[in-house]
Amino acid sequence: MPHELLESVTDRVATLTLNRPDRLNALSSPMIDGLLEALPRLAADAEIAVVVLTGAGRGFCAGGDVKSMAEGTSQLGLEDAVQRLRGRMEVSRLLHEIPKPTIAMVNGPAAGAGLAMALACDLRIASESARFITAFAKVGFSGDFGGSYFLSKLIGTGNARELYYTGEPLDAGQALALGLLNAVVPEFELLDATTALAQRLAHGPGIALGLMKRNFNAAETRSLSELLDLEALHQIQTARTEDHQEAARAFVEKRPPLFKGR
Repeated sequence: MPHELLESVTDRVATLTLNRPDRLNALSSPMIDGLLEALPRLAADAEIAVVVLTGAGRGFCAGGDVKSMAEGTSQLGLEDAVQRLRGRMEVSRLLHEIPKPTIAMVNGPAAGAGLAMALACDLRIASESARFITAFAKVGFSGDFGGSYFLSKLIGTGNARELYYTGEPLDAGQALALGLLNAVVPEFELLDATTALAQRLAHGPGIALGLMKRNFNAAETRSLSELLDLEALHQIQTARTEDHQEAARAFVEKRPPLFKGR
């Protein structure tokens, strides 16, 4: 059986590729297990600055494997089944919280949990052929992998509820207009556009970018006073980094800074 999650590293950027193209990269246990192993490891790896998530073939991720679901039901009790699913859903939390930028390179359909994982990433770049659908209502599910959380944050609760309740699909242009995407590019430009963004971030001030991510995540749930406290702490921490000192020298010397993530 081919590996269902591929991993490659180029110039400080790790790319994780969901690899079940015959099923539009529908999620499987080996795929989820691979993501749960890879994301914490990449987060701790000082040589990795950015993580890109994408899919093999013509799809990003079709979400849960409905065919497998139809072939049998879980023999687990309710509590055990809930705990098992909650463990799998840690993938979305990791994409959202690891202290490095995460980018979803959406090369085709993103549905259900696949859409949720794209939403969990910091940034999303899609090809013009990409399609987005919550899909849960179509199969009588309520939704998982944090999609209701991330979608509400990105496009507002009214728009998010409509997309969940109706299951209506969005094309790339509609998704961009709603604020679900950061950019839409022609299909043949997707890899180059994503690589350019990933490399720009990978060679940026890594400590500062990680603390920016923590600030934005905190802004989703904390009070203004709490966020100001956190920003003050992070600002002073970054002021004491080698990257800040290098940027200050580069400014005086009128040259681009050379960041080292220290």
